[in-house]
Amino acid sequence: MVQLRRGLPRVPGGEPWPPLIDDTPAPAPAPAMRQGLPRVPGGEPWPPVAAAAVAAAPAAAPVAADTAAAASAENTVEVPLRRGLPRVAGGDGWPPAGTVRVAAPPETAPTPAAATAPEPAPAPAPAPAPAAASKPEPVEAERGRGVVVKRWLAALALLAVVAILGARWFIGTDTGAEFVERYDGTQPLPDNAPVGFPAWLNWAHFFNMFLMAMIIKTGIDVRREKRPAGYWTSKRGRKISLTQWLHQTLDIAWVVLGVVFYVLLFTTGQWMRIVPTSWEAIPNAISAGLQYLALDWPNERSWVAYNALQELFYFITVFIASPLAIVSGFRMSSMWPKSWTGVPVAWARAVHFPTMIYFLVFIAIHVFLVLTTGVRSNMNGMFTARESSDWIGVLVFLLALAVTALGWFVARGSFAAPLAKLTGKVSKR
Repeated sequence: MVQLRRGLPRVPGGEPWPPLIDDTPAPAPAPAMRQGLPRVPGGEPWPPVAAAAVAAAPAAAPVAADTAAAASAENTVEVPLRRGLPRVAGGDGWPPAGTVRVAAPPETAPTPAAATAPEPAPAPAPAPAPAAASKPEPVEAERGRGVVVKRWLAALALLAVVAILGARWFIGTDTGAEFVERYDGTQPLPDNAPVGFPAWLNWAHFFNMFLMAMIIKTGIDVRREKRPAGYWTSKRGRKISLTQWLHQTLDIAWVVLGVVFYVLLFTTGQWMRIVPTSWEAIPNAISAGLQYLALDWPNERSWVAYNALQELFYFITVFIASPLAIVSGFRMSSMWPKSWTGVPVAWARAVHFPTMIYFLVFIAIHVFLVLTTGVRSNMNGMFTARESSDWIGVLVFLLALAVTALGWFVARGSFAAPLAKLTGKVSKR
């Protein structure tokens, strides 16, 4: 390398020009160290600036020493350098081991203020989460079926109030009064019609009450059943749930009772009490209905004869609703032969459930009228075959009600398993 010739200085008292050029390569500048939080409250950021300067290069140790010598010994402290990762693979940690003197923090000076540390500022309270972020509390929503039932009940209640007010208004008019006077609600019976209730009718009434309650209960269970308690398989290989088997068995018992009832009804002449024998039964039934709605009961003497409205409803129940329930239920049951395709199952389903609703409404109205039109005389006629006003009929009715309640409790598939085994195979699946 050619040595440059140096001349006079460019300024008085300066160095000769050009300056002496050193061809020794200068060390690469080290990256500045990043300062963090202070190590003591109120102190300087760590590491200090002097330490960062010392760690800049291996040759910085003499510079740090000169800097420390220039500083006052009273106001400096010696601290070790914190070493990190090596700058090259396989090298020593950076910066190299050593110490450096830095300015002492204010806390090291024995001042009165340093005797008591300042109280830390209270942490700010966390801001409440926004309402949208919080999970809403679960609100139990009403099922659609429950809402529909409530709406129907409200509509029926409103309809009942309107019907009562309308009937009372109509009977209060001249036209209504004349109609009720002409058709008082009674239906004349044939001269040979029997009077009173025979004992067989009392027994038929009890068994009909018991079986109807069991059939309605098991029918509802069949519609709601999801996990049957067991299954029944017939000898022909048809498999149904135990609840369905119990429902069908009760249906068969009810049909047998109905056959016996029909035979005795026509052989004893009792059919004349529930079968209209003249077209005057229709206006008389309307008149009786108006009197019921107006809360002015028509004359009741069921021991001798029913009024026209009772007669009409008994006729519908015995000769229309009951056969429809039997036929539609038989079509939906496992006993229906597969080769009989003349009656669609859709028709049976469309008829069977509304028929059950009719029976429920009929039973509710029947019980209500029995309790409000002379409960003791009515109970004696239905359960003791006597025209009396004592309490014996009521006691017999309560006993029959207890037996029916017990049957309602045990009318389930698990209790029917021992009986089902007598007619087929019972299994869990």
